[in-house]
Amino acid sequence: MVSAQPIDGAKRKRATIVDVAKHAGVSTASASKVLRNAYGVSDSMRERVQRSMDELGYRPHKLARGMRGSTYTIGMMVSDIDNPFFSVIADGLRGVVHPQSYEVLISTAGYDAASQNQAIEALVDHQMDGLILVAPLVSNDDLERVARELPVVVVGRHTSAAGLDSVSGDDRVGAALAVEHLVEIGHRRIAFVANHQTDPESDRPESYRLEGFLDAMGRHGLAAAATIIDSTWTLEGGREAVHRIDAQDEPPTAVFAGADITALGILSELWDNHRQVPAAFSLVGYDNSRISAIGPIALTTVDQSGDIMGREAGRLLLERIAGRVESEHLLLEPRLVARSTTAPPAV
Repeated sequence: MVSAQPIDGAKRKRATIVDVAKHAGVSTASASKVLRNAYGVSDSMRERVQRSMDELGYRPHKLARGMRGSTYTIGMMVSDIDNPFFSVIADGLRGVVHPQSYEVLISTAGYDAASQNQAIEALVDHQMDGLILVAPLVSNDDLERVARELPVVVVGRHTSAAGLDSVSGDDRVGAALAVEHLVEIGHRRIAFVANHQTDPESDRPESYRLEGFLDAMGRHGLAAAATIIDSTWTLEGGREAVHRIDAQDEPPTAVFAGADITALGILSELWDNHRQVPAAFSLVGYDNSRISAIGPIALTTVDQSGDIMGREAGRLLLERIAGRVESEHLLLEPRLVARSTTAPPAV
């Protein structure tokens, strides 16, 4: 009697991503990135893993692909933790998601697109249920690619990328508020500290604030008196800006720093050289971070409601996780907070 033998396909168990990685001689994380078409995978790596998938007959398991939403962790990417405004956003975010049992994992990603893409991929690999990306430098194509994998909310960027949500302040209006305040108290020569970026996306806040500054100066007939100081929105960028301001043939009587962190760097450099504001020049920041209100600093600034930004971002992300698919893009109205770093120019 001939006994029935199982065919070869019945003997073989279904290949897993671990099997594919071993077959291709790569890590499981690398094989997973190829499967997700993630950023930073070389063509040779992609071909090698794909060949192993084909040879093993690997097919992604639908259940595994649908298991997101079970870790109750949200990834928040920021450029660094020096910027005090980011902590305001984080607190607002946590206030919304923590009552729903979500924890927030913060990743500091630096100031270049490649580093930020790597940080985003690491958060995705750690199975975050959703991402909050604060002022990201990555391209809109990269944002859309990540948003196809999990819910994404962008904070502080005027993106129109598909499949994700955004929360930002009206940066043109905010910059105009700074100019209006300075002109109202008598200033005419006003400088703007620009956040220099290599090939910046036009939807980033620095582009909008620069446009708002120039438009407002033009409306007052002061276009020729507007000075652009090229630096970065960091503490060190603020320090460097002071030297570039002092090097002007006709130094400005007022400076719009573009961000509180830059204004703090300016203040620090002036203090180190026994100079004060507004005696040296009037100074306006942007963010209204908590430190700006401390007595010795008392920085005049534009409040863009960081706490509300964080709370709205959390609300939008929870809605995305729950299944909403329509995109929402929120624009918050800024307001000027006048403190002691601005005064009429010295006669």
